[in-house]
Amino acid sequence: MLDYLIKGATIVDGTGDPSYVGDVGVRDGHIVAVGEVAEVASETLDATGMVVAPGFIDNHTHYDAQLFWDPWLTPSNEHGVTTVLGGNCGFTLAPLRAEDADYTRRMMQKVEGMPLEALETGVRWGWETFAEYLDAVEQSDLAVNAGFLVGHCAIRRYVMGEEATDREASEDEIKQIVALLHESIDAGGLGFSTTLSNTHSDGEGKPVASRKASKDELIALCTAVGEHEGTFIEGIVPGCLDKFSDDEIELLAQMSAAAKRSLNWNLLTVDSREPDRIPRQLEASKRARELGGRVIGLTMPVLVPMNMSLLNFCGLWLIPGWGPILQCPVPERIEKLRDPAVRAEMLERVNSKEAGVFRRLGNFGRYVLGDTYSEANAGLKGRVVKEIAEERGQEPFDCLLDIVIADELRTILWPMPNDNDPDTWALREQAWAEDDIMLGGSDAGAHLDRMAGAPFPTRFLGDMIRGRKLVPLETAVRLITGAQADVFGLVDRGYLREGYHADVVVFDPEKVAAEEASLHFDLPGDAPRLTAGAIGVTAVLVNGVETIRDGKATGARPGTVLRSGRDTVTVATS
Repeated sequence: MLDYLIKGATIVDGTGDPSYVGDVGVRDGHIVAVGEVAEVASETLDATGMVVAPGFIDNHTHYDAQLFWDPWLTPSNEHGVTTVLGGNCGFTLAPLRAEDADYTRRMMQKVEGMPLEALETGVRWGWETFAEYLDAVEQSDLAVNAGFLVGHCAIRRYVMGEEATDREASEDEIKQIVALLHESIDAGGLGFSTTLSNTHSDGEGKPVASRKASKDELIALCTAVGEHEGTFIEGIVPGCLDKFSDDEIELLAQMSAAAKRSLNWNLLTVDSREPDRIPRQLEASKRARELGGRVIGLTMPVLVPMNMSLLNFCGLWLIPGWGPILQCPVPERIEKLRDPAVRAEMLERVNSKEAGVFRRLGNFGRYVLGDTYSEANAGLKGRVVKEIAEERGQEPFDCLLDIVIADELRTILWPMPNDNDPDTWALREQAWAEDDIMLGGSDAGAHLDRMAGAPFPTRFLGDMIRGRKLVPLETAVRLITGAQADVFGLVDRGYLREGYHADVVVFDPEKVAAEEASLHFDLPGDAPRLTAGAIGVTAVLVNGVETIRDGKATGARPGTVLRSGRDTVTVATS
């Protein structure tokens, strides 16, 4: 007898091949039959009119901390995600000396927008090694499968202490850092992640540790990755935010070639006003192939709901020249923002070439006001800044700042996307067809009160089925299932095939979508997060156990901690 049987669904198996109507049978956590299934089951789901697909894979998350207070990994679980990859951007919670825990919490608060109160009260700290961290994750009994890279900042801090953020490592220190990476991957780490991005600073405002690494250190670490089965690399350089320099192209290519493993980077922003960006970024992939490596850019297939504030850290802080102003104490910050000369300088910097991708934030007339807090701003919620500015006879930026100052900077701002035009969507469609571009970059688990990237799978599918229809359903599913498993070497996942793990999603193609994002105060310490539920998800199975039924969690937590060499295999780069 089967444990679970899905009857009469439209089967989209993750290969990209044409769909067909059939059944999927599950026993002992695995798919044992696909097609016409006559065997009876303990539980049967009549999926007539529904689509059954492999569980979705989210390759760029930061659930490293959230999983301890939320083992369901919401909202990803609700949107059909059955496997997440964490430890990205060089940031992990292990290895960790006890005396560095507070530093790490404050760094994660700054670089990944994780509320400090949630990190302090919601995480069971106490591990030291990466092995102990993975064991702690395993004891959390997750509702989804999760694997983790080893973060450069963590291993560098462990070896060098406070000096990790100040200088390059000595030859002996590099050997120790490499040895620690070997140890961490032996324990199950999926590979190595690092950042050189000038936007990544710790809680003290200093460059995070990996930014001080020499090229020799980076190459040594990547070479170490290549000595382990089933590994890959994730790396970020400043040019990820706009266009790579020649040196960055060479570095990324050499890192991948040294490891003989794929290297993925985050995030390729597609914009029709920057038509030369994609060709330039793909130069790193071209050079990597020449050297025997593979460099892959991640790009999001949806417009991610994102809010801003001049009170709390967000993307506005990363605009060149804005950080020193916005980091001031609030009273001093307000005085600076009142100054016409400061305003003029800020406006000039956001529209400058050096602002790179952050130029997207400079169209202040297109900002929509969210929550307001002062009597002076009564009735402005939901209105567009440009309209208010016209009524007041002001320039949009001046108008926006006056509104924000009246709220003592608490105003919630929603920048309307500038990359929602038909030409940009046509570029996205072209990008998705490139061998060295893949979907991803949700940052799920990070920037919790500012961004809602986790719901992207259902939002994407709804758009492809009933919205823009840029690619067929079969292709859309493949891009977030089989194509992901192929790149990361996930063993027996990503496809609906006999013998594969029963990670399965059943959804209504006429309804599948994501709700509008809204702010919920449901984190430890009542901290807020921006989140959105799923629409049209009938059921989700993880390792053969139903974790979602009719959009609601069942309470089951059958997820697996994915470990390199056991749950992953090496994927050749050439």
